[in-house]
Amino acid sequence: MTRSTHPERHFTQRIGWLRAAVLGANDGIVSTAALVVGVAAAESGRSSILVAGLAGLVAGAMSMAAGEYVSVSSQADTEQADLARERRELAESPEAELRELQLIYVARGLDDELALRVAEQLTARDVLGAHARDELGITAAQAARPIQAALASAATFSAGAALPLGIAALVPLRLLIPVVSAGSLLCLAALGAAAASAGGASRVRGALRVTFWSALALALTALVGRVFGTTV
Repeated sequence: MTRSTHPERHFTQRIGWLRAAVLGANDGIVSTAALVVGVAAAESGRSSILVAGLAGLVAGAMSMAAGEYVSVSSQADTEQADLARERRELAESPEAELRELQLIYVARGLDDELALRVAEQLTARDVLGAHARDELGITAAQAARPIQAALASAATFSAGAALPLGIAALVPLRLLIPVVSAGSLLCLAALGAAAASAGGASRVRGALRVTFWSALALALTALVGRVFGTTV
């Protein structure tokens, strides 16, 4: 009997890097564009604007990398501690752990006998993997990867920050604020749509969500620069 198959696309395996990459790129564009617009609104010269933007790029990339590494490392430590505890429990009371796995499957809709058979077969194949997945909710696709998250966040922050910084270096000073703002918002809308598409969500909703909050950040920063008129 021939077993028919059909291709399926799943998005959960992208969670590990997608969140850090989207957050990094979005923050890179928003924070650097807001910094550039704020300094420009204070009627600073181009050199001051570029120095402030470049400093924001370097500081932001390092901050994002460090923050992602620390936070995801904490998640990884928690996962490893849970797995270590599960190993001890499996070694000390395997029957109780088998019963626990059986009850999990019963709660999902299997009858007692079938749940026990499923638990026994999965345990025979990979006992720790079965408990990690079904008892602890830890899977390979969503496991914490601190270094990957830190590198993705720093790289995408730098790439995002380079956009408003490049615009600020090229456009006439009198057009800097509207061009940086418009260019950044367009790129953020595209980023929001692309991130939503990669995660299987609505592109329009993703674009609107990012654009609204980014426009608010740019407006508030420009207001601060205009009101206080601080020269860097």
